[in-house]
Amino acid sequence: MGGMNDVADPIRLLAVRETPLSLDEVHAAVGDTSAGGTVVFVGTVRDHDGGKDVTALEYSAHPSAELELRRVAEKVLADFPVLALAAVHRVGALSVTDAAVIVAVSCAHRGEAFEACRRLIDDIKHTVPIWKYQRFADGTEEWVSAC
Repeated sequence: MGGMNDVADPIRLLAVRETPLSLDEVHAAVGDTSAGGTVVFVGTVRDHDGGKDVTALEYSAHPSAELELRRVAEKVLADFPVLALAAVHRVGALSVTDAAVIVAVSCAHRGEAFEACRRLIDDIKHTVPIWKYQRFADGTEEWVSAC
């Protein structure tokens, strides 16, 4: 019986889903016997944005979002010595403190794991077509790029 290294594809989990995200699921997905460093980032819904109190928030994704998520992941794999990678983003109505996005990367060493994880979340934010609709306590609302 082989270890987790036997999985050929280092992209272990990619998803855009309406259900609550699980930190345990994402962390477990990047487990690897050769990893000396695993970095996990959790993006949560905060109670304010731009100096205004947020009262409601909803994420929407373009149908191509998961394909773009895979392209981002593949680019991170090409640029860093990643052993395993996972990324999930939630869509639909979320509450303050809910996890909106969870990404994780495992590498042989911690430094490269930190760098790869930062690139992963930054590239998701800048390229994956997911938007958030926010309502504020002052009655205003806006659509903005997610993450």
